Amino acid sequence: MTHRERATGPSLPLVGREAHLGTLAAAAADARAGQPRLILLDGPAGSGKTTLLRTALDHGGPCDGMTVLYGDCRAIDAGHGYSGVRALFAPLNLTARRSPAASLLEGSARHALPALAPDRVDGGHTPGDTYPALNGLYWLAVNVMAERPLVLVLDDVHWCDERSLRWLDFLLRRADGLPLLVVLAQRTDSDSTAGPALTDLVAHHRPDALHLPALTAGHVEELVRSAFPQTPPHPAFVDTLTAVTGGSPLEVQRLLQKLRAARVSPDDAGARRITELGGRVVTSWVREVLDGSTAGVREVARALAVLGPEQPEHLAVLAGVSTVQAEEALDVLRRASLLQPDRTELVHDLVRAAVLDTAGPAALTALRTRAAQLLSDVGRSPEQIAGQLLLLPRVDQPWMTAVLLDAAAQAEQRGAPEAAVRYLERVMETGPDTPEVRMRLAGVLSETEPARSLTLLHEALALAGDVRTRAAVAVRLGLTCLRVQRSPEGTRVLTEALDALRDEVGTDPEPADRELVTLVESALLIVGADEKSTLPDVRERAARITPPPGDTPAQRQQLAMLTVLTAMSGRSAAQSVHQARRALRSPGVALGAWSLLPASLALSLADETTEALDALEAVLRDSRRDASVWTYVLALSTRAFVHLDRGGIPQALADAQTALDLLDEGHWGEGATMPQTVCALALTERGEPGRAEEVLDTVKRPRIEAFAWEYHWYLMARARARRALGDPESALDLLRTCGDSLAGAGLANPVLAPWWLDAACLLAETGRPDEARTVADHGAGPAERWGTARALGYAALARGVATPGPEGTARLREAVGRLADSPARADHARALLLLGRALLADGAPREGREHLRDAVALARRCGCMALARQARDELVAAGGRMREVTPSPRDMLTGTERTVAALVASGASNRLAAESLFVTVRTVELHLTSVYRKLGIGRRSDLADALREDPPPAGSRAGRGGPEANR
Repeated sequence: MTHRERATGPSLPLVGREAHLGTLAAAAADARAGQPRLILLDGPAGSGKTTLLRTALDHGGPCDGMTVLYGDCRAIDAGHGYSGVRALFAPLNLTARRSPAASLLEGSARHALPALAPDRVDGGHTPGDTYPALNGLYWLAVNVMAERPLVLVLDDVHWCDERSLRWLDFLLRRADGLPLLVVLAQRTDSDSTAGPALTDLVAHHRPDALHLPALTAGHVEELVRSAFPQTPPHPAFVDTLTAVTGGSPLEVQRLLQKLRAARVSPDDAGARRITELGGRVVTSWVREVLDGSTAGVREVARALAVLGPEQPEHLAVLAGVSTVQAEEALDVLRRASLLQPDRTELVHDLVRAAVLDTAGPAALTALRTRAAQLLSDVGRSPEQIAGQLLLLPRVDQPWMTAVLLDAAAQAEQRGAPEAAVRYLERVMETGPDTPEVRMRLAGVLSETEPARSLTLLHEALALAGDVRTRAAVAVRLGLTCLRVQRSPEGTRVLTEALDALRDEVGTDPEPADRELVTLVESALLIVGADEKSTLPDVRERAARITPPPGDTPAQRQQLAMLTVLTAMSGRSAAQSVHQARRALRSPGVALGAWSLLPASLALSLADETTEALDALEAVLRDSRRDASVWTYVLALSTRAFVHLDRGGIPQALADAQTALDLLDEGHWGEGATMPQTVCALALTERGEPGRAEEVLDTVKRPRIEAFAWEYHWYLMARARARRALGDPESALDLLRTCGDSLAGAGLANPVLAPWWLDAACLLAETGRPDEARTVADHGAGPAERWGTARALGYAALARGVATPGPEGTARLREAVGRLADSPARADHARALLLLGRALLADGAPREGREHLRDAVALARRCGCMALARQARDELVAAGGRMREVTPSPRDMLTGTERTVAALVASGASNRLAAESLFVTVRTVELHLTSVYRKLGIGRRSDLADALREDPPPAGSRAGRGGPEANR
């Protein structure tokens, strides 16, 4: 399958480019062998780039047998997002209703459609989100490469749109092992519209640079001999021709054509004739053709230069002639070699520029305006029309503004933010000064330029003339503040907007106003709950809100936030569970991440971890479908915490590592803390506190101490790592800081960050029972009020370690029983160890050893290798016998390896596993190779058995985990 016809151009003999052709041949050979290559071909206009490409791509050339996709970038399309991509893939006809190549768009490749067809949008993803289209195009390219090696050629890349170049960067970053050759050709003497994207692409991938220099006199002599095969050229003729043309192959060819037409010989007289003709051969040639033609031919030529390849009837309308006259004019231009022989397109951009130069600025502006109106009349996409409008000095008519706004919406839906920004900025330059345009521009910039986005939203807020518009702006502004860690600012704006809106709509608002009030209120709860400074006021406001039924998206979002705030108070686990279930089960309302994530957290705190995992799986499923990577990372991190609470250390580490890998892939991770924190907690449990500290050192969020949730989990992770590294005093300082911070923020839930339990155990171990009892009593009261099995187990455990003698042992027995009925298997194992230790101290060695043995078994099943080794050492010291606790082959798997292995063991193909994890097939293959080696297996069919956990020892009580633990 080859698509190289657009690479044809003027028939120029390939002279002086043999070494360049050899480099392309070597790159093609590397690509066939699975070594991706990038070539950057550059030279001035007319230097023969297209001729070189045509020779390389032709049948029998070095790329023969490869799938060749050739795209030619045009200045008129530079503002259209993915115009370069569409030029590349257009020959495949993927957007046709019954395209024979439709199978190439299966799986994740379906997200490529909005980039390929201006009128197609991906309803599953958020407007302005760039990842789905990038990922979809990547998988489209992979599908093409499944048939044969792929060559992607973009000519005139200096006019390529930025989004297409960002995709090529995305593709090349994931191209390891793929049979791919990318060739970019650019002019060195033209202003580039590609922006920083081309610079970044070259800097990141360091392409092989192929520069096309001017032809030498020897090369020019070869061309002269080709043009005058019967007459040996004189040196003066060759030297003069070389000097006048500057060694440009295109100029040489055109001048030779003129000399032959004038019957000039390649002698000294011919040299004088060259001097008379002078330079700028192409420009003078174009003017000569047009000046010698009718006015109709000139107008058709200008129409073609403005519109580009177009149907004759449309060129006729723009030129003001009949279709028959337009077709006759095209024949005249083709006979004069200004047009390609096989299509309605000027032969070179130099020709196009020369044609446009024949029209004055005012005439050209009028022509482009009429071109935009024509494209609108014939039903072209808003972005195609906008391409003409962007070239006008002013866009000051209402219909122009409407087109640009529609084009911006289209670009947003396709994940082309750079194009949307360009359209909206042009509207702001000359259009009406409205808050709506600023809101839209702010939304597009929220990912790439959040600071500017926030400035625009403040401007929109100042422009908003009524309270409803201000409320809508405030919601967007508040959520943007949340994204850039400026929540207090967002909370203030939302509070002012909500109070003004309530004053306006009264106590009995219309349904639309009621929904708007609920939306603003839910946004205020989300934003205000982010930092400790604003959390108390938000909790006070939440306490006055009657929980809504959850019949609308805003109500569901509000209900979910009320649920998690109720859970934070620590008053009633039952009420929190009731509200969370209502938020998750409201019929007929779409589930959103801001409903599912808070509800899942509340359910997990209340020991309903299976329901929490179900809600998180819904978020993961939707984000996989929509390629929403940031939501996927957030859900993975949250699920890792749930697994950690359930004692599933390997599962927690797998989710956390996958989230961290995804953060490394993109720009999403600058303010992230959750993946690092849960990864560190899991590593410490696995016996790797040094690595845990290293992971925590990668947290870069400024002012982390200001945040209500992440800061306390971060402190807990630091404290547990320090304790495991043998620094109890540092660990105690961190735990006390955590407790003080929670109290200052009014976060009273005892299991959110159970610093008091860790502190009580540590104080007891270091011989400070009185301090341990004080801390234990501090947390035990709230834990008993929260009332879940885990909370009650924590209370008994803290009081048990702080109380010496039989009374303390009785408390520890209670803790073991409580935790056995909870999902907290790792905490159950820890309680078994402490109970065994207490029984040994009480003079009951046999029973003590039995509990220690159970602690080892359960800790191993949870993946808590540090706890298992500690329990085993104490068992042996007490006279028991047990082999050294060594990691199983499963324990040697990294988190990502375990995730990949689990997917493949469940029946997923390598391709499906890669799509699910937003990685490449090559990455999955590398992980599987490592998995097979570590597990000692050779087939994927053996994975399920190799990953299966060992059953608990016969008669062991360590397998007791309650109904939740076994779901």
